[in-house]
Amino acid sequence: MAEIIDGNAVAQSVHAEIRGELSKLNFSRRPCVAFIRVGDDPASVSYVRKKERVAGELGMESRLHLLPESASQEELDSLIDSLNADDSVDAVLVQAPLPPQLDERKTFNRVRPDKDVDGFSNANLGLLCQENPRAFVACTPAGIVELLKRAGVETRGKSAVVVGRSLIVGKPMALLLMRKGMDATVTVCHSKSENLARICAGADILIAAVGRPQTITADMVKEGACVIDVGINRIPCAEKKSGYRLVGDVDFDSVEPKCSKITPVPGGVGPMTVAMLMRNTLNAYKYHMGL
Repeated sequence: MAEIIDGNAVAQSVHAEIRGELSKLNFSRRPCVAFIRVGDDPASVSYVRKKERVAGELGMESRLHLLPESASQEELDSLIDSLNADDSVDAVLVQAPLPPQLDERKTFNRVRPDKDVDGFSNANLGLLCQENPRAFVACTPAGIVELLKRAGVETRGKSAVVVGRSLIVGKPMALLLMRKGMDATVTVCHSKSENLARICAGADILIAAVGRPQTITADMVKEGACVIDVGINRIPCAEKKSGYRLVGDVDFDSVEPKCSKITPVPGGVGPMTVAMLMRNTLNAYKYHMGL
C-alpha cells in the first residue's frame, strides 16, 4: 500500500509556521491580500471564500473586489492599477478563469510583480527561469515542492514526468524540479505527446495536471513511483447529495497499489495551493515593510 501524502496536514504545518513568523513581527499594519473576482462562477466563489477564510485565520487582512461578468478589460485594468498603487495592499490576486472578453495573460502581467503572489506574470516567470530567490512562484507548483520535500521524496537525479504544460502548473513545475537543489531530470508531456503511457511509466515522480478525470491509469505508472495528482474534476454520482463526486486526474484505485507515495483528491495538492498563497503574501508584506 502506498503512503498517502496528506496535503491538509502539511498545509496546517505551513500555516503554523506563518503564524509563528507573524507573531514575531512588529506590526504597524497587517499583511493584506486583495482578491478580484469577475462574475459569479461557483468554483471561483468557493475558491475565493476559502482563501479569505484562511487569510483571516492566519491574522491577515483580505479585501474582496467584485466585478460583473460583463466587465471590460479597461474596468479590470483600472481596478488592478488602483490596487497596485495602494501601499496598504501587499498582494493582488485575480481569480481565474476570467470571462472570454478578458485577456488572462494581459491581466496577469498588469499586476505589479512585487504584488503578484500568484506568480503568473512574465516578470516572476522570468525570475523563476533565472532561479532568482526573489521570484514569486505559482502556488500550486510551490505547494507540490513542499509536499515532496516533507514526504521525503528524493528528486536529485530522478526521472520526473509532468503531464500538462499550463503556465499555472506544468511549466513552472518543470522549472522548479530542474532547479539546483531539486536536480530532477524532467520530461513535460501534453495532448500532442506520442507514447504518453510509455513515458509516464518511466517516471520516478509523476505529476498529473491535465484537467481530465482519471487520465492516469495503472499501466502508466512505474512500480514504486511517487504520484502527485493536481486535478480536481467533478463526475456524476447518484449516491452523493450534490449529484457529483470529486476525482483527480489519476485513477486512484488502480494506481495506488503500485505507488510508494500518492496524493489524494481532495485533500492533497489543493490545500497546499492556498498555504503557499499565504506564504507568498507574507513574503510580499515583508518586502514592502523592509523586513
